[in-house]
Formats: sequence, C-alpha cells, structure tokens
Amino acid sequence: MIAVITSEFNKEIVNGLLDGCKKSLKGHDLDIIKVPGAFELPSTAQQCVDSNKYLAVITLGCVIKGETDHYDYICQAVSIGLMNVSIESNIPILFGVLTCQNSQLAFERSRDNDFNKGFEVGDAAKKLLKLDL
Repeated sequence: MIAVITSEFNKEIVNGLLDGCKKSLKGHDLDIIKVPGAFELPSTAQQCVDSNKYLAVITLGCVIKGETDHYDYICQAVSIGLMNVSIESNIPILFGVLTCQNSQLAFERSRDNDFNKGFEVGDAAKKLLKLDL
C-alpha cells in the first residue's frame, strides 16, 4: 500500500494533484490521508514511515507566494522536513508539493495535462518501487 498525504489548504489545486497521482497509480492500493496544510506533511509522513505499513509515502500540497514572508518559512520547513524524513526512512518519500509564485502557475501544474505534478510523483513512485509500468 502507498500512503498519499494531501494538504487541504489550496484544496482545488491539491485535488488536481491527487487526481493526477491516482491516474498514475491506477490499480494500486492507496491510503489517502488528509492534513490541514503543507506544514503538517513532514510529521504525518514520519508517522506513516513509523507505522511500517506502507511501501512509499507521497506528499501532495501547494504553497503560493503572498505578500508576507510566510511563504518562505513554510516552503523551507516543508522541504527540509520531508528531506529529513526521506533521509532517515527505509522507504521512498516523494515530494509533490507545489511552491509557486502565483496561483496561475499552481493551477497549470495541477490540471489534467502532461505537467501534472501529482502524476509525476505517482510515476516516480512506480519506478522506485519497480511496480508494473
């Protein structure tokens, strides 16, 4: 089973990422786990690793730059947090978190097209796990 952790913040964009991920991993068992925002992705990924019930953990989220420094702090915390989980883990941890300068860029990466980041990380999970392609 593969854990797919999704942030509920920027929900429309993240739902597009999840759709792409599901499309890529069609036929494989997924456990969809929802968290409030991107900041909660690393700790939840660590909980999934610690549970020993997943072959891989995919994280999906979206952080869009606003007028304050909050964007920088969240992006840094999430990327470093997930990197640390990945380094210490014995299973693949995949980073499907969009960090975009504006909502237009985020929507482009979450639509049903060849640039869907959710599809890309689902495909990467299959390759890392050597699942049937």
